[in-house]
Amino acid sequence: MKKHLSILTTAILCFGLIPAFAQFGRTPGGPKLDAAMSKLFGDNSAFTATFESQIKQPSGDTITMPGKISYDSGKTRMEMNMSEAKGMKMPPEAAEQMKSMGMDQMVTLTRPDKNLACIIYPGLESYAEMPLPAAKAGTNDNFKIETTELGKDTVDGHPCVENKVIVTGNNGVTNEFTVWNATDLKKFPVKIVHVEQGSETSMLFKNVSLTKPAASTFDVPAGYTRYDNMQTMMQTEMMKKMGGGMGMPPGGMPPNH
Repeated sequence: MKKHLSILTTAILCFGLIPAFAQFGRTPGGPKLDAAMSKLFGDNSAFTATFESQIKQPSGDTITMPGKISYDSGKTRMEMNMSEAKGMKMPPEAAEQMKSMGMDQMVTLTRPDKNLACIIYPGLESYAEMPLPAAKAGTNDNFKIETTELGKDTVDGHPCVENKVIVTGNNGVTNEFTVWNATDLKKFPVKIVHVEQGSETSMLFKNVSLTKPAASTFDVPAGYTRYDNMQTMMQTEMMKKMGGGMGMPPGGMPPNH
């Protein structure tokens, strides 16, 4: 029973971490670059980098997550180790539990060209595949951008121009960002800050390479088990870790292959 409770606690923690880092891109499964945000990268249509995403909540708490990103013309891949999240107030044993259960490593793929988002757990050899929300499935051609220079600054050793950028969709919805464009990296936005509903979310990019990633970077590995949603994947994989014998979880559906 103790083992089962430990597994249940870890699964809940993993599932709970996801929405906390979904805020920046507004797509389930972690911070992602949606169509509006892609406008911030200007002529840099492909790149790889490491990043640090930080969420400052209205309560004053700050949540930090490091990771790696690959991007190519709207397609995005983000790799994160959920046990490296800081500020989540997790029990000390939670990180080790996530690692032992194969739930620490998480990869998110956003494919506007296929209208799909995938949340992948390499340790489980499983993934959840979902349609992108309509607002995220468009291309960056549907947006207009207004830039106002705020000043000069240095970020992580890069000389930058600090800009206020307002991105407006064809539906009239606007998003305002503060962006630090590095003059030594073809104006790459090495830092982006967005404030919404009292929360400030920022991304700091390091080790930037403007080389185009391989096409396979944005594909799910062959042989992984497919699920239609995160809840079913978590429930089913949790039951496997518990050793089976408990039947299908309430409301659960068998995975699609």
